[in-house]
Amino acid sequence: MTTEQKHIPVLLSSVLAALGDIQGKTIIDCTFGAGGYTRAFLSRGASVIAFDRDPNVLSDVEHIAAKYGDKFRFVPKTFSHISEIDGPVDAIVFDLGISSMQIDVPERGFSFRSDALLDMRMSVSGMTAAELINNSDVNTLAQILRDYGDVNRAGVLARALKENQPKTTFELRKLIHNIKDVAPVFQALRIAVNDEMGELQRALSAVPDLLSCGGKCICVTFHSLEDRIVKNKFREWTTPLGDPRMPILQPAPFSLIKTALPDADELSDNTRARSAHMRGVIKSC
Repeated sequence: MTTEQKHIPVLLSSVLAALGDIQGKTIIDCTFGAGGYTRAFLSRGASVIAFDRDPNVLSDVEHIAAKYGDKFRFVPKTFSHISEIDGPVDAIVFDLGISSMQIDVPERGFSFRSDALLDMRMSVSGMTAAELINNSDVNTLAQILRDYGDVNRAGVLARALKENQPKTTFELRKLIHNIKDVAPVFQALRIAVNDEMGELQRALSAVPDLLSCGGKCICVTFHSLEDRIVKNKFREWTTPLGDPRMPILQPAPFSLIKTALPDADELSDNTRARSAHMRGVIKSC
């Protein structure tokens, strides 16, 4: 059984509009998830190289591979491994954050709405969120909560985590006295467990050398941390090269694509799109 029927790709129409005609082009889908973007790209005549660390995507991978054959290639790794691809490619697309298929499965331990072991591993391997709490000191935990969740009184909560060692999502939720901090705390631990910001920074650093002349990088972000990383990197790429005090500068290696937000129709169909923000750049020739 695949997730095609219930999965709603966020900002898909905006991403497709930004990419333009993709017939015969090669696109890297850095975040395969349930395959929504990949299916759309393939159906429009592109070839796709898709990345995902989550082994639970394999049923969708097999379904797409059976339909599209050698136009589709799947790489079961984190997307920072795009640096290993032999370029050039015509587009690289990131749909960041957590996927619906991860948060909607209670036993994965991502959601505070269902009781489960405190896991949060996208790859289903490595250190769980419970183990992260157990293995980290109070200062490290407080830094994670501040940096990745902007959590109020992070030091106090970090000490409570160390003292109580929560093993389940409900045990963790019970320790968070301010209801407004519940989602940020879960977000912060998830980001740390999966090194999401490090993965994004490493992947973006590989983009310029991978893209062909006129190639595009599109990023859909869902919270301020990842959006800030993308925005800053795109600003760096679209700034003319050289000493700004000198009269002649080299042209910027990239130019910006118009940003996009979900419209009212998309928000009515998919409330999870409410925080989505699309940014893009085009590599200069």
